[in-house]
Amino acid sequence: MTDQELKELPGKIPVRPPEDPSSDLGFGRVLSQQRELRLLNRDGSFNVQARGRGLHAFLAYSNLVSTTWNRFFLFVAIAYLALNGFFALLYVAVGSDGLVNTLNTGLNTPFLKAFFFSIHTSATIGYGSTVPVGLGTDILVALESVVSLLGLAVVTGLVFARFSRPVADILFSKNAVMSWMGNFHAFQFRIVNSRNNQIIDLHARVLVSRFENNASGVAVRRYYPLQLERESVVFFPLSWTIVHTIDQNSPLFGITEDELCASGAEFLILLTGMDETFSQVVNARSSYRANEVIWDAKFADIFVYDPEGRMAGIDMKRFHDTAPIEKKS
Repeated sequence: MTDQELKELPGKIPVRPPEDPSSDLGFGRVLSQQRELRLLNRDGSFNVQARGRGLHAFLAYSNLVSTTWNRFFLFVAIAYLALNGFFALLYVAVGSDGLVNTLNTGLNTPFLKAFFFSIHTSATIGYGSTVPVGLGTDILVALESVVSLLGLAVVTGLVFARFSRPVADILFSKNAVMSWMGNFHAFQFRIVNSRNNQIIDLHARVLVSRFENNASGVAVRRYYPLQLERESVVFFPLSWTIVHTIDQNSPLFGITEDELCASGAEFLILLTGMDETFSQVVNARSSYRANEVIWDAKFADIFVYDPEGRMAGIDMKRFHDTAPIEKKS
């Protein structure tokens, strides 16, 4: 029933029917209606941009700790140049006699002389080629010394927090596969811990998102949890192939490759485990779209054996490799 029909009901309070819980997973109705838009990127980031938050949102501690290293170093460089440029303007404003060269530095431009003097002061280098003269300049030097010490402490704390933050660096296979488990297809993908830290009690949750026609014939996105062959492992020293068998109880039962692609299907993955080094919970996310699933294939063997035939480790060079298998009728 449309909003207009609800308004036209005489003497009735317009009440919407309850939402189908399978129609939203937290992405919202507007985003869920975008058929061509990927909900979750392969690196685990959400395919949504929050604009108009302002500079204070970028300067928030959580953002400076979690942003990429390139953005972090770019921010530090811009802040460093801006701070020294600001104090250079203040030194110039004091007057030409505020900074005196004791040596021929080759810098005759007042701003450049003040700018590099600000760098020497903020870094506590003090070459002595330029010295402050006068009360106003000395006050600026004292103020800049305090500001630079506080800035160095903040940047040092952020760098330490970024290095010490526990992160689950779990590598997902480049493609998922539709293999066979007996007489049924099985959706499979492979993961491995790419770091030397140990993750214990690792849990996996997989959902499939696809478009279906509702009672009105309108295509809406639905979300279905997939039952896994094993939902958790206590230890995670090697690789783990996560398997969902497409049997009669599966929401994908009877679906073909063309139907899966036509429905705009996307497999959403959430992994949660305990980082043994930091004793903190870490998580990893990723997804596979329908065109990233290889049908009638299996993953290549990545186990490495010693001369006596005992398993000695895994070969990461073959981690993403797949091999075709014979189709079953």
